[in-house]
Amino acid sequence: MILLFGGTTEGRIAAAELEEAGQTYYYSTKTGQQDVNMHNGIHISGAMDAAAIKGFCREHDIRLVVDAAHPFAATLHQTVVDAAAELALPAIRYERIFPTTDVPIHWVYGYDELPHAITTPHQTLLALTGVQSISRLKPLERMGHTVYYRILNRADSLQLAMGQDADDSRLCFYESDDVFPDLLQRLHPDAIILKESGASGGFVQKAEAAHSMGITVYALRRPSLPTGEGERGWYHVVNGPNGLRLMVQRLLPEFYPLHSGLTTGTCATAAAVAHAMQVCRGVQPESVPVLLPNGETIQVDVQYGDGYAYVLKPNSDDPDVTQGVEVRASVTMAAEELVVIEGGRGVGRFTLPGFDFPPGEAAINRTPREMIRTNLRPFGVPLRVVVSVPEGEEIARRTFNPRLGIEGGISIIGVSGIVKPYSEQSFLDSIRKCMEVAVASGTERVVINSGAKSEQYLRSYYAELPQQAFVQYGNYIGDTVGYARQLGVRHLTLGIMLGKAVKLAAGELDTHSRRTVMDRDFVCRLLAEAGADAAVIHAAEGITLARELWTLLPPALLPQFAAVVIQHCRMHLQSLLPEGILTIILIDDDGRMFQG
Repeated sequence: MILLFGGTTEGRIAAAELEEAGQTYYYSTKTGQQDVNMHNGIHISGAMDAAAIKGFCREHDIRLVVDAAHPFAATLHQTVVDAAAELALPAIRYERIFPTTDVPIHWVYGYDELPHAITTPHQTLLALTGVQSISRLKPLERMGHTVYYRILNRADSLQLAMGQDADDSRLCFYESDDVFPDLLQRLHPDAIILKESGASGGFVQKAEAAHSMGITVYALRRPSLPTGEGERGWYHVVNGPNGLRLMVQRLLPEFYPLHSGLTTGTCATAAAVAHAMQVCRGVQPESVPVLLPNGETIQVDVQYGDGYAYVLKPNSDDPDVTQGVEVRASVTMAAEELVVIEGGRGVGRFTLPGFDFPPGEAAINRTPREMIRTNLRPFGVPLRVVVSVPEGEEIARRTFNPRLGIEGGISIIGVSGIVKPYSEQSFLDSIRKCMEVAVASGTERVVINSGAKSEQYLRSYYAELPQQAFVQYGNYIGDTVGYARQLGVRHLTLGIMLGKAVKLAAGELDTHSRRTVMDRDFVCRLLAEAGADAAVIHAAEGITLARELWTLLPPALLPQFAAVVIQHCRMHLQSLLPEGILTIILIDDDGRMFQG
């Protein structure tokens, strides 16, 4: 059993990640005000001291504690660590991501420093530090400053403000961060006061908005986290959902029935970072940090050979032929370009057009290349990286690579950097649970999509929908639409990219590449139906991947071709949702959408 402390954006994300296990856990918030949709979690509220935490853990057989509370909840952070240490329980701190900015900021390490930092008299200040900080900022008022306080528009927040002798004419109610510039325009403060609240707190956006208007920025540094990670190995820090899941798998393996793993791209990046540390800094750490595409950082175990570092691709519950394979990286100094990436033994070569890179290039996809460059950039010197997989050529014979025109080895791939477990029944169960949570959230529309890339575009398109409204189907389109029908979903949107769309249009309700591949003859029939001329159809006969069609077709023909593809997709799906309204959105690689 897991006890999760939340009440923050990170708390919501952590709860969503734990939901995927299908196991019971407890979600604790101080006030109970946060609305979190949970299917398996039990929401409890009320402040807990060390004695209360220890009593709760003993009573409910808690085996792991996760602290996803606010960065400034220093007392709770320490209390969690102390209670976990006394009970000999592992603890995870879900920390925020703290991006940097070039905006000049006047940093202080506590409220007591602010009167000494703000030396210009009679300033107009806007405090964005929360309702509970009003009493801490009263000394500024006594110095003659005019202080406005932005608080949540809730009765309990207003009561707290009045209890600290706040002047109600100086209270501003939070609406959304989008209208923050409007608030600055209305108040014209000389300075704003922020907490170092990280990416999810919009720290950089607020600072940059103020700076653009010539407003001075004062910010309180976040408290340091409790120590313990390096001492006993029971206190671990993560800063994203993938790191949380991987750490839960390590500390409480039985919680998730299926375990996630790492992509070959993440393994190659970790190996490159490790060997760069050996070459440039003379150190050989047992694990290295890897920055993932979503901005979070995970730790990856590494090992070393003669002139290279390597990662043994961790086993997951995804039936992947590359599990356990050794992914190597050899790093040497380069001449001019900051990071040069090449493929070595066991890494395939593109022999046909249509991929991220032209024929002849190593089959290292765009995202892994960018991951390697991003993670090696901090070394500040030109580096040459050769990625190799000793068993790659033999393993590739058991994949679709030869059919796709990738020869000589495997591909180094991965969009998110993480391999989610792929087990048919368990994955289907997970989809159904997510659909149930979506329905329970009260959303008017459920949006199903294949994965992270398409969901990113769809979230922007349906910005008004809650997080729970978006459900990933992976490849199980037919089953997911069936669940929507069973659960009474009235408005369903299917977001789909072209590779899966042409398979669905041909009647394949499960689009996994192990079961079906693109039918070029059928694609050519779709093109003819859309009015393509003979030259275009002939060119399409030689494509390797469906997405090549986005550049192959004349721009004027794209809307009609998209309409034909959508029409065929609808023909196979509408009978699965006879009483619902189905919207299909075809998405290209740049996020452009065609709706039908």
